[in-house]
Amino acid sequence: MATIAANAPRLPLVRRLEAAGFRAWPAARVTFDGSWQLRITPGHPSKRLNSLVPLDPHDERDMEARIRAAEAAFAAEGLNAAIRQSPLCPPALPDLLGRLGWHSGYETLVMMADLDELDLEGGMDHLPTHDIQRFADACVRIDEARDTTPATVAGIISAIEPAAGLFLMESADGPSAVGICVQDNDLAGLQQVVVAKSLRGKGIGRELVSSALRWARLRGARQAWLQVLVKNTNARNLYDSMGFRDAYTYAYWQKGEWA
Repeated sequence: MATIAANAPRLPLVRRLEAAGFRAWPAARVTFDGSWQLRITPGHPSKRLNSLVPLDPHDERDMEARIRAAEAAFAAEGLNAAIRQSPLCPPALPDLLGRLGWHSGYETLVMMADLDELDLEGGMDHLPTHDIQRFADACVRIDEARDTTPATVAGIISAIEPAAGLFLMESADGPSAVGICVQDNDLAGLQQVVVAKSLRGKGIGRELVSSALRWARLRGARQAWLQVLVKNTNARNLYDSMGFRDAYTYAYWQKGEWA
């Protein structure tokens, strides 16, 4: 995870985006042990909703005991324990996790851009829907890998406190693309952007993202951010072409190998 260490000096930016990310996709239950945040959301597989998150590189107190306490909390909910490693993680934690039999995976890139410098032209304009249930149904239908229910997704969306634009594109065959844009003061965060498998590579993702960010810009947002798996080269190429640039990376640790 050399990229995480390399971006460590930009801690104020990392702290701001990590906080914005948690507000944009809120967990059902959040508790703290010092600066370590435990996020639990039964019924949804998102690791951002179900992970132990260290938020201060200097908070190395009783790390093994805190890890075991988190494991017990996840086990009580029937969940696999996960730990998020961002540049805010204590430097000694990855080595400790390795010794305890944990493995890293799901390396994710956080990208940013000034909204005035992004290429947001082209494609139709789409307005956000206010029908949370319909949007949640589309999210579950289009993202086949998500083992969750529309009711759970709708509950998460309803708990988002900043303004959230729900963007849904549909065809006669059902949803074509979904995405959430959370306008949090001057930040516009893209969440849960998914295009139907049969329609990928046709410009639908660019059209949805452009519409969402134009909406946020009109509401006063000045900077855009998003999170994308490092291995998702198609999505990364899209965001690169629009003008997004790398900010930092994070990853997750769990016991056992990743699927």
